[in-house]
Amino acid sequence: MSKPVVLIAEELSPATIEALGPDFEVRHCDGANRAELLPAIADVDAILIRSATKVDAEALAAANNLKVVARAGVGLDNVDVPAATQQGVMVVNAPTSNIVSAAELAVGLLLASARNISPAHQALRNAEWKRSKYSGVELADKTVGVVGLGRIGLLVAQRLSAFGVNLIAYDPFVRPARAAQLGVRMVPLDELLAESDFITVHLPKTKETLGLIGDEALHKVKPTVHIINAARGGIVDETALYEALVDGRVAGAGLDVYVKEPCTDSPLFGLDAVVATPHLGASTDEAQEKAGVAVAKSVRAALAGELVPDAVNVRGGTIAEPVRPYLALVEKLGRLATALASAPVSRIDVDVLGELAEHDVSILELAAVKGMFSLLVDEPVSYVNAPVLAADRGVQSGLSTEGEFEDFRDLVRVQVSCSDGSALRVAGTVTGLRDDEKLVDIDGADVDVPVSEHLIVFRYQDRPGVVGTAGRVLGDAGINIANMQVSRAAGGGDVAMVLSVDSSVSDAAVAEIATAIDASLARAVDLPA
Repeated sequence: MSKPVVLIAEELSPATIEALGPDFEVRHCDGANRAELLPAIADVDAILIRSATKVDAEALAAANNLKVVARAGVGLDNVDVPAATQQGVMVVNAPTSNIVSAAELAVGLLLASARNISPAHQALRNAEWKRSKYSGVELADKTVGVVGLGRIGLLVAQRLSAFGVNLIAYDPFVRPARAAQLGVRMVPLDELLAESDFITVHLPKTKETLGLIGDEALHKVKPTVHIINAARGGIVDETALYEALVDGRVAGAGLDVYVKEPCTDSPLFGLDAVVATPHLGASTDEAQEKAGVAVAKSVRAALAGELVPDAVNVRGGTIAEPVRPYLALVEKLGRLATALASAPVSRIDVDVLGELAEHDVSILELAAVKGMFSLLVDEPVSYVNAPVLAADRGVQSGLSTEGEFEDFRDLVRVQVSCSDGSALRVAGTVTGLRDDEKLVDIDGADVDVPVSEHLIVFRYQDRPGVVGTAGRVLGDAGINIANMQVSRAAGGGDVAMVLSVDSSVSDAAVAEIATAIDASLARAVDLPA
C-alpha cells in the first residue's frame, strides 16, 4: 500500500520530519506561491503550514484527498476553518507551543518600554550619549494590569511577580478565587485602566475584543501608563494609541502585533516612546520546534483515525482510555439504529450507563451522529463534518449519563426518534481483554450477539419454521451464518432474530425471508469493520 502523503508548505524544524517518522511520503512546496501550492495540494492527505500559506476555500477545493490542515503555531487567520469543516478536513494547531516564548517577549517589551531601551540604543548607534533624556521607571511597587488571564497572561503574571509588582487582571472567564490563589486581584476593565502603571494584553482577537483598548479606554488611563500588546493586532486600536502617545495621555508602548501584517510604515514607529518588534512572539528556536513536533504528532494521530486533542473543529478533545473502545461501537450503533428506523431520523440520543459515565463521554454523541450519517450520505463522514451534516439537515442529538447500572459494568444505548413519531433503540457493550463488541438490546428485545461487519435483523410473530426458512434462503444465496439468536418473551409473541453473517446480503434475499415469515421489520446492515 502507498504511504499517506504529507505536504510541508513552509520551513519547519528538522524535528518535525523526525516526529512524522517513516510512515509517510513527505513532499515540499512554497506555500506562499499560489501557483505552486494549488497543484501540490491536489492529492495530499495532510498539509503542514505556518503563517505564510493561505489554506482558503480555493486551496481546499483543489485538495481532493485532504484530511488534515496542521498549523505549526497558534493563530489560524490563514486557514478557512468553516470551509475545512464543511469539507470534512480536520484543522489542528499547536496552542501551547509558543506560550513561554510569547510571555517572555511581552515581559521584554514591558521592560524595554519602562527603561527606554530602544531609543537609547538607537541614539548610541547615532553616536549620541543621551543618558538624561532616556531616564525610565522601575517596576517595583507598580501596578501591572493583565488583560486576559489565560495561559500566556498567567505566565506573564508569574514572571512579573518576581519584580515586586501589584498584579491586577481583567478576564470575565476567570474566577476571582482562582486568581487570588495566583496572587492576582480580578477587577473590572475600567478599574484596571484607571489603576495600572503597565497594561499588558493577552486576549484572543474576536469581534468582542477588537478595539477593546481604543479611544474611550485610553482616556481612562494614567498619563504615566505603558501599554504592551503581544497578543493580536487590533485589540489595541493603533490610531487611538498613536493619538494618546502624541497627546501625552500614554507614556509608552511595546508592540509585537499589528492590524495588518507585515507592517513597516506605522506612524507609531516614529515615536521614541514606542518599542516595536515584527511579530516575534513565537520566533524562538524552542517554540518553532515544539510547534512542529506537536502538529506532526497530531497529523500522525489524525491519519491513523484517532481524534486529536488540538483539533480546533472537532468536539471531544482528549479521550479517556476506558472510553476509546466505545467509539467504534457507538458509531456502529448509530448506523444500525438508523438502518432499522421506520422513517427519516430527526433526533439521535446516546445514554451512557455504568462506570463509563464517570469519564468525559461527550465524544460518544458525536460518534453516534457520525455513524448515522455514514449510512445516509455518499460523501465521506468524519468527526469533523458530522455535526455540519446534522445541522444542515435539522437533526438534533443529545447525551445523558447514569453512573449506576446493575446488568452490565458499562452499557451504551442509542435511540433514534423519527419524523413519523416512532422511536427505536439499540444497545451494546464492550467486554473481555480484547474489548469485544456485543449487541445486547434491539428495541427492547434482549440479545447477546457479537457486533460483526454484516448483520440481519428481523421482527415477526413467533411460529415454527422461521429459523429454517432463513437458513435455507441464505444458504441458497451462498451466505454463511456465523451467529444467530432469537429473542422472545413468550411463545407465540413478538420475536427479534439477529444473525451475523460472513458477507453482505442482497435486498432480494432479505425480502424473500421477510415475505415468508411475515416480518414486521427486515433489514440487512453492513457496519464498519
